[in-house]
Amino acid sequence: MAGIGFELNKLAVKDDLMGILGAYFHSAMATAGPWLFTVLALAGITLLYGGAGDNTELLNFRGVIIYNFSFSLVLAAPVFMVITRYLADRIHVQNVTTAPTVMVESLVLVYLIQLPVALFFYAYYFEMSLALRLSGFLNIFLISSVWLLGVYLTALKDYNAVSKAFVIGMAIAVLASGLLSGKFHAVGMLTGFNIGLAIIVFMLIARIMAEYPYRLTREFALKPYFKKYWELAIGGLFYNAAIWADKWIMWFAPEATTLQTKMIFYPDYDSAMFLAYLTIVPSLALFVFSVETQFFHHYRRFYRNILEHSPMKRIRKFQAQINDSIYQGARNVIFLQGAVCFLCIVLAPQIFEYMYIFFMQLSMFRLGTLGAFFHVLLLFATVILSYFDCRRSTMLIYLFFLGTNILFTVISLDYGFQYYGYGYFLSALLSFALSVFVLFQHTRKLPYHAFITNNVSIQSEIKTLGA
Repeated sequence: MAGIGFELNKLAVKDDLMGILGAYFHSAMATAGPWLFTVLALAGITLLYGGAGDNTELLNFRGVIIYNFSFSLVLAAPVFMVITRYLADRIHVQNVTTAPTVMVESLVLVYLIQLPVALFFYAYYFEMSLALRLSGFLNIFLISSVWLLGVYLTALKDYNAVSKAFVIGMAIAVLASGLLSGKFHAVGMLTGFNIGLAIIVFMLIARIMAEYPYRLTREFALKPYFKKYWELAIGGLFYNAAIWADKWIMWFAPEATTLQTKMIFYPDYDSAMFLAYLTIVPSLALFVFSVETQFFHHYRRFYRNILEHSPMKRIRKFQAQINDSIYQGARNVIFLQGAVCFLCIVLAPQIFEYMYIFFMQLSMFRLGTLGAFFHVLLLFATVILSYFDCRRSTMLIYLFFLGTNILFTVISLDYGFQYYGYGYFLSALLSFALSVFVLFQHTRKLPYHAFITNNVSIQSEIKTLGA
């Protein structure tokens, strides 16, 4: 995330309230902008227009969004993980001439990946009107575009334009859905939502092309990156599948809903978990700000001294500073997320009453909030590992997260309603513990990894001798 790091540093050095607030706001938009838009727009449409018409139409609308939201994220993850690395490398060497070309290439690639799934759902499996099929088909590609363009949010310098795109798009999505819902029901809601998404997509593409005014080429620049960084692609698939694994499994709970359109989902569980995920937004902003400013400063000094052949004593000094910055960042995230988690658990009945949420979701929300606490700490640890280029370790941690989430959710489903949510909570807890262990082992031997395990020449020689 080299691009956002440079911008956050500029905002942070202003040393005033507006600079700090701007840095945190930019962090939140860069890390959770696409996800926040979808969740808040969906919540706004549900709250404002849910009681105005047939509840079945609202469920059809929500079902399409949830299906598209989940499958588009998981399938697009390998692409946007590799693109994130590509953009960071290009920004680091100050050569971003291929950014527009890569954007077009990656959009086409994601569309090709999504096409079979979209055709299966909207041309074969779902039983719905032609208008709803077409709207749902278009929606999955628009959501995929937002996921992918979200990667560029970490590189754009004009964060005000980015924020405006999401605010304007969300407002139009809510208003258009309301205006069209009365006459066209679920099709109208989905069309209005698509209009808001399309505005965001076009505004972001325009902003990207304005910031990187370079000609498109026919070079497929991403191909060597997929070969070199395949662990990133697979790790992204594992991680995002882990986020959704418990929801997919819970769609087969006895309490789940099956619509006439053949969509199956569990609205109570999905809503409780979406609300729980919202609790991590402040910590995500703090986490990105901490990592991209304080940690990155010490990280860069450590490796610069290695490249300058500094004495080992000096290298050890900067190693200690890296470890201190990790501990300080983790402590701040733990305190903030812990406070948010505690307040949400204690005040959950009042929150549910104020937002007109069914109390059947209460225990699932509380467990989801606890799970989100460890989830954001897991993310903190794995992002730090990614800085140290521990791609294989990070991929295996995400595989563990996916496997345990599937296992524990299946067990909780078998035990019944009172255990719903324990699968995600226990999986996040154990995955966090594993990530901390791996991170501690790596940072303890940081100079060794810098000189030996991450040394391309030495690793090539080892492979040659082994052959």
